[in-house]
Amino acid sequence: MQNSLLFPSRNKLIFAGILLAVATLIAGVVFTLERDIPKSSGTALIGGPFTLINQKGETVTEKSLLGHYSLVFFGFTSCPDVCPTELQVMAAALNAMGTTGEKITPVFVSVDPERDTPAVLASYVTNFHPRLQGLTGTPGQVAAMAKAYHVYYKKVPDAKDPQNYQMEHSAIIFVMGPQGEFVTHFTYSTDAKELADSLKKVLHT
Repeated sequence: MQNSLLFPSRNKLIFAGILLAVATLIAGVVFTLERDIPKSSGTALIGGPFTLINQKGETVTEKSLLGHYSLVFFGFTSCPDVCPTELQVMAAALNAMGTTGEKITPVFVSVDPERDTPAVLASYVTNFHPRLQGLTGTPGQVAAMAKAYHVYYKKVPDAKDPQNYQMEHSAIIFVMGPQGEFVTHFTYSTDAKELADSLKKVLHT
């Protein structure tokens, strides 16, 4: 009777040992797989080659922005509220940063090249900041840069005026680094103080 009682207990111990060995083996396999899986660098694929012209009629490429930080915003000069608001925020933030703000170049890229000629941009950008660059180009050139930055835009006809239209577009401020790399971005809700404080941290990292 005693032996019959001990025998099941011995089986349970053996079974438990087998389970532990299997669990250890599985854990080792999972660890090995996790170790060997290529990890993403976490770098956003934003930015890249482009060729546009500024408000002076000069050719500007991605190389023109190397060597310093840039704030890049896409919009159009006929925008009734979003674009003026964002450009004012950018300008106020750079002014609040003092000499530190001079290390950052503000850039406004028009998604409405049909109407936003260099002359139109020249008149427009002076309303916001003396160093603000206004960029435009052919529809294809603008589309290529917007694609590189993953920016959405679309022409929307005016129902009341068939000869007129508005532009739907993303409202994001991109911060690009000295090597043309994406650093971070800010949404439409960001105010000037928050932007200035965040940019100061970026420049000191």
